[in-house]
Amino acid sequence: MPSILISGAGQGIGAAAAKLFYQQGYKVGIYDINAVQTQKLAQQLGENAKAGLLDVANIEHWQKALTEFTQWAGELNVLVNNAGILYSGAFEHTDIASHHRTIDINVKGVINGCYASLPYLQKAAFARVINLSSASAIYGQADLATYSASKFAVRGLTESLDIEWQKYGIRVLDVMPLFVQTAMVKDMDAESIRKMGVHLTPDDVAEQILSLATLKAHAFTPTHRAVGFKTKVLFNLSKISPQFVNRLSNLWIAQKQSALEK
Repeated sequence: MPSILISGAGQGIGAAAAKLFYQQGYKVGIYDINAVQTQKLAQQLGENAKAGLLDVANIEHWQKALTEFTQWAGELNVLVNNAGILYSGAFEHTDIASHHRTIDINVKGVINGCYASLPYLQKAAFARVINLSSASAIYGQADLATYSASKFAVRGLTESLDIEWQKYGIRVLDVMPLFVQTAMVKDMDAESIRKMGVHLTPDDVAEQILSLATLKAHAFTPTHRAVGFKTKVLFNLSKISPQFVNRLSNLWIAQKQSALEK
């Protein structure tokens, strides 16, 4: 029975992925900083689900989680670095602690997960890492500056390790959704969410994670998976549009209507 460990699995995309993979016959590790949510979900799913506490910014948490999970599951086949946070609003109006926390979780958390999991992935019959990037990693987003920067970091790390770890037979891929209907986007202070809308569900993203985990990857398999029609359009246009066009289009997305009418 294949196994998967998902960080930030107590709610949202992580919980949706845990349910989907469980239905597909995986042993599922549900790890989150909220231990109550993980235990509740694991109990709902059944005996092939294991809950655990994980602060992704803490490498010792990762080491403990991976040790206990692999002892229970037998091996680690798929790692999903899903845990993340988002602060929105003007860069200068967001306190510096929140900027630092974004980097600690969204960037250091993914680095920690990849670093700590490699010895286990190398031993597995097949292994894959799937990171949660974002449409915000296509072009830097106003009022989401540090979040966007963190997802660019995830994108870069994914590309780098997908090449580095080819020698181990491990593909490192990511999904890049636009705004998803989760608690993270409630009360967001960014014009982009009003103009682009929130059309994706956690189930939509979970299905793409499952697709990446189960596909027979080859040399021409893309490292990035844009999720949703709008994300695919933005991602593909960014490849062919001149830089000034990308800037102007993102300037339009970011500008409030009142500013445009002046």
